[in-house]
Amino acid sequence: MTMNPNEVRSLAERLIGSMATVIVGKDDQLATAVACLLARGHLLLEDLPGTGKTMLARSLARSIDGAFRRVQATPDLLPNDVTGVNVFDPRSTEFAFRPGPVFSNVLLADEINRATPRTQSALLEAMAERQVTIDGESRPLADPFMVIATQNPVEFEGTFPLPEAQLDRFLMTLRLGYPTAAEEAGLVRTITATHPIEHVEPVATLAEVGAARAAVAETVIGQEMSDLVIEITASTRRNPSVALPASPRASLALAAVARASAMMDGRDFVTPSDVKRFVVPVLAHRLALTADARLRGHTPASVLTEIVDGLSMGVRDAAGD
Repeated sequence: MTMNPNEVRSLAERLIGSMATVIVGKDDQLATAVACLLARGHLLLEDLPGTGKTMLARSLARSIDGAFRRVQATPDLLPNDVTGVNVFDPRSTEFAFRPGPVFSNVLLADEINRATPRTQSALLEAMAERQVTIDGESRPLADPFMVIATQNPVEFEGTFPLPEAQLDRFLMTLRLGYPTAAEEAGLVRTITATHPIEHVEPVATLAEVGAARAAVAETVIGQEMSDLVIEITASTRRNPSVALPASPRASLALAAVARASAMMDGRDFVTPSDVKRFVVPVLAHRLALTADARLRGHTPASVLTEIVDGLSMGVRDAAGD
């Protein structure tokens, strides 16, 4: 089963529309989450409590008719609590494998930075290779498989910051932010005995999602657009404000999301807008700034915005480029 660009666009619109019944007024952020799914990536949600991070993950899983599992990260959470464990059965005198929550289509790792580094590392193999190895045996994960992790960006007591190697496994970071006063008033009026998440029905099958992801992976990115991707990531390596610049994996990630963006727009070719619109979500969490840059109020997002603005004058945003 293969999909053409119009079919991928239709699928994305259905998913965004379904999730929008739960996450109100955040269509751009929902489109970013869908692009992450179609680009075979994992998503890190950094936002304050109560802004809908968990609901985003649940609504996405329900919309694709996928298995959803949730792990509440705490300091006493063990790696086997995530991946599963072999348990001895005295009746059969054999070990039986009990799969952990990682064996799902959408895994929500809530407050991931409250888990110890040992437990955080249990997700590295799953996120990078779509498998887990337990007692020397590798077990494949479901397809599609997506990790959506959350963390509070302002509360650090009792947390274990994600190392750069783990941050690099997330294709994108995303913040939902607060709703407008009108949107919040609508939530207060409409959410009563039952939450809208309980009424979300599947609008796509796992097979359709797989076909869309395959179509995205096959989308051609031309020489000029690949050069644009490389110029953006290379600029982070020349920028004096950046201590840890974007890696080649970051270039591959930006290209993958640009392909997803093109297909979600009903095109089989990538334009500069597909690349530039996702520069901050894809690259910001991969950069570390110098101490001097931080003291001057710079952030990875502001540095990337300056880089993109500096390139925009020489890039044409047309189909034949």
